[in-house]
Formats: sequence, C-alpha cells, structure tokens
Amino acid sequence: MKIKQVIDALEQFAPLPLQESYDNAGLQVGLTEAEVSGALLCLDVNEQIIDEAVTLGCNLVVAHHPLIFRRLSCISDFNYVQRTVMKAIQQGVTIAAMHTNLDNAVNGVNYMIARKMGLTDIGPMNGGACPPGNDDASAKVQGVKGTLPEALDAEAFISMVKETFHVECAMCNELLKKPVRTVAVCGGAGSFLLGDAIAAGADAFVTGEMGYHEFFGHEQQIQIVVIGHYQSEQYTSELLQDIIGERCKGVRTLIAQTNTNPVIYR
Repeated sequence: MKIKQVIDALEQFAPLPLQESYDNAGLQVGLTEAEVSGALLCLDVNEQIIDEAVTLGCNLVVAHHPLIFRRLSCISDFNYVQRTVMKAIQQGVTIAAMHTNLDNAVNGVNYMIARKMGLTDIGPMNGGACPPGNDDASAKVQGVKGTLPEALDAEAFISMVKETFHVECAMCNELLKKPVRTVAVCGGAGSFLLGDAIAAGADAFVTGEMGYHEFFGHEQQIQIVVIGHYQSEQYTSELLQDIIGERCKGVRTLIAQTNTNPVIYR
C-alpha cells in the first residue's frame, strides 16, 4: 500500500474541510507514492521522532499536531521545525498531521477522551445526533458530552480523571458540591467551549488548557478540570492506529515511545 492511500484513508475518516481556518492539517513533508514500510504515530513531530521512525523502519509519521503550522521562510537549522523538516527529507520520511479535522470528526479525538473516562451516550456537546459509527464524515463536532456509569463526588471524579490520564496534578475551580454525572470534553486548548458545556447542562468540563481569568465566575455552576494539553490528547495515537488498522489492513503501525511534551511539573 502506498503512503498516499494511508493518508487518504485518514482524511476520509476526518476530512480536511473539518479543520479550523487557522490550521494546517494533511501532508506536511515528503512524497506519497512510495510503498509504506510502517507508520509511526505520535502527538508532535520533532527530530527525535524522525530518528525513532528511521530506527523502526517507518517511512511515514502521522502526528496529531502539525509540524509546519506557520509559513516557513527558509529551511535551515534555525529552529527545531526547520531541522526536523530537513531530517525527514534526508531520511525519506513522509510526515502527515491530523489535527483539528480529527478533533472535529465524529468518533474523533474527543470521543476517544470520553471513552477513556468510561463515559456512555457520547455525542455532540451542543446536542444533535449521536452517530454510532462515522457514517457522516462531513459532520463537525466541536466537543462532546457523555454520562458516567455512576455519579461521583467532585473529589472522586477529579481523582479518576488524574488516574486515567496519568497527570501529576489538575487545575480545578472550587469543588462542586453536587454529584458529577454528565461530563463535557474538549481535548487540547478547549476553553472556548466552556460556555457550551454549561449550556449543555454538564456537571463537569474536562479540557487541556484554560486561562487564569476563565476560571472565575463558575463556582458551583460546573466543575472545571484542566489536565494539560499533551495529557488530554495522549491517546490520539491509539485512535490513529485504530483508523489505519481498520481501513488499511496490513499496514504496520507503531505508537511512538518518544515523549514530546515540552511541559514538566516539578
């Protein structure tokens, strides 16, 4: 199977028109007519990821976050993006990204996050149908909501989220004094959906990033749980593996072992 066929399969699941206007999903670097020797799946791409791909015999890297997000004025050794582009070309590694198109796809990133928390009845945060499959690939879903198998108090809910996503700590507002049952989810920088989560009647909102001032004014309205951008989307590689495994049978896929999270907690 050619690299192009793998990328096409991913884009059929999460069409590029679903991406946000600021994004740069899709093919990033390299040629697509070569036969795919293996696909390394990751959240971010850097030089270490390319090294890992070469070591494992993979000529395709599929990331969640685009390596090339802004216009490149030159390709040299000025920064890690340029160095990574150069290394990928030199090593014959093709790079593709499935970013906000995969975030916004039915059964995409946010559905995966919700499933990891054990939520059921997962569907769009703003209502509408809850498709069991990905039959309507053109549907755009920004954030999802679901139901916990049983209600938890705020402390127990936060502990469950921390354990599920292996986080050292979570940023939260005042602990909710009522049980948490309905949970809204948006991976990554999802604070723009806080209002939608409240409007949807969610007891809690789990996301990756939120600004300081956005925590104000929601005491006893909704439990905010912010777990880190990387942490919230870490299972995206598993989702990519599932998609390729289902649609490109026989293609070897590996989840990268390189931790690309630039944020550490001390």
